[in-house]
Amino acid sequence: FFMWKKITRFYQQLIFFSNHLKSPLLLLCRLYWGWGFLVAGWSKAQNIEAFKNSLIKMEMIAPHFSAYLGAYMELVGGAFLLIGLASRLVAIFLAIQMFFAYFLAHYGALFALFYSPSLFIAASPFNYLLISLFVLAFGPGRFSFDYYMEKWLFHRAIAYPNHQHLSREKDS
Repeated sequence: FFMWKKITRFYQQLIFFSNHLKSPLLLLCRLYWGWGFLVAGWSKAQNIEAFKNSLIKMEMIAPHFSAYLGAYMELVGGAFLLIGLASRLVAIFLAIQMFFAYFLAHYGALFALFYSPSLFIAASPFNYLLISLFVLAFGPGRFSFDYYMEKWLFHRAIAYPNHQHLSREKDS
């Protein structure tokens, strides 16, 4: 019984400590991959004709529109991820973009998910897709504009009194 209490106490402390790592890790992920999206988008925007021609070769529908949409989605989406603004909304669009990247440029890797997952994971869109899904699921963390906007919005909303960003004093 005594040992069980020690294990339980240790595990509670581990959870407490680990919860404090969430926001710094989300910040690092957003900064690294947000910068990656921004640079990729900037590169495509600077060479829009080359990007459009590559989409034409892949038989993309509306390649001119798709080139501009893709380039600026990565550019603006990357910038928004960097600062943590509209992060979950941006993450949806960036995840869709990465699915298109898989489908258009990494078709074999996309379907390798079913018979050789290591090929799927090795493809270049994987990390960007994964981080987009993480930000969608977990949010941008405390070190973001979204955190303070959400805190302000939910503080004012009566319908959501137990939201995670409200302090304990206001719950009681």
